[in-house]
Amino acid sequence: MTLPAAELVLGSLSGSLVGFTLGLIGGGGSVLAVPLMVYLVGVANPHVAIGTSAVAVAVNAAANLANHARAGHVKWPCALAFAATGVIGAFAGSTLGKMVDGQKLLLLFALVMIAIGFLMLRKRGSDSLSDVELSRDNLLPLLAFGFGTGALSGFFGIGGGFLIVPALMFATGMPILYAIGSSLVSVTAFGLTTAANYALSGLVDWVLAAIFLVAGIAGGLAGAKLAARLSGTRGTLNKMFATMVFVVAVYMIYRSSIAIGSVS
Repeated sequence: MTLPAAELVLGSLSGSLVGFTLGLIGGGGSVLAVPLMVYLVGVANPHVAIGTSAVAVAVNAAANLANHARAGHVKWPCALAFAATGVIGAFAGSTLGKMVDGQKLLLLFALVMIAIGFLMLRKRGSDSLSDVELSRDNLLPLLAFGFGTGALSGFFGIGGGFLIVPALMFATGMPILYAIGSSLVSVTAFGLTTAANYALSGLVDWVLAAIFLVAGIAGGLAGAKLAARLSGTRGTLNKMFATMVFVVAVYMIYRSSIAIGSVS
């Protein structure tokens, strides 16, 4: 499949924007992938946008996971236990998502974006246990939270990091740095599960996914460089991005409501 020149340019622009925001604020940027694919690139089928986004999310997460693993910031036993049931949840969620009308799915996606925006505005606590290990006390919470976040991630085709990080911290008490590194195990696993499920139904645009990834790498490098310069204003950056998420979500609610109303 080849993309028209306009879609090629818009796809590159969208991918670089997602990568830039990921590099700048360290998370949350992937939530923009689906609305950018639908409303800017012009992907007509919302399910294709979600399936394609899941590919980009999984590969980006895997690259970041490698960096955190080398730095020793991944609590592997806890991360794998969380991801184990999460993969089941992601498969169930993505299967259900394919059954939902595309415009209704976008409307629900917009509501999740608003929730993510509020999560970004919250300050994360610093009380933590750096020597946390997998135990009988935290195994059940890890499995339960893993399934729940996996189901949401699969249903909407998002990375789910902003849900996974606080869930890991709540279940185990691990520091945020380890929660971020460990969350990438699940983000990668959930993204691959969702992408595979959508791909089996022919709902992945592999050319667009490749463009998003290549442009996203370039955008991520630029965002990371700017983040180093603006490290003292990270809270302000999060507020600005959360505001943008709110605006995009409201626009999606408006467009989806019109589309649903015209059909009914």
